[in-house]
Amino acid sequence: MTISLQELEQAINYWRIQRPATGEECALSPEVNALASVYALMIFHQTSALPFEMIDTIAQQLINAWRNQKAL
Repeated sequence: MTISLQELEQAINYWRIQRPATGEECALSPEVNALASVYALMIFHQTSALPFEMIDTIAQQLINAWRNQKAL
């Protein structure tokens, strides 16, 4: 299974709604930050999709939670 850049963007947007940025500095939530790190690496390496297994466990759990919510 893979995760595309577009799917990752959708997952980030889902988590931005669930856990919006806080404080005057608009700090990202831990959930959004975890996914944003994966997104940044994909952009840096100019990759449009990654094997799901290459993503760290926390990001995998967040993506799975988004996918499960999307399936409802």
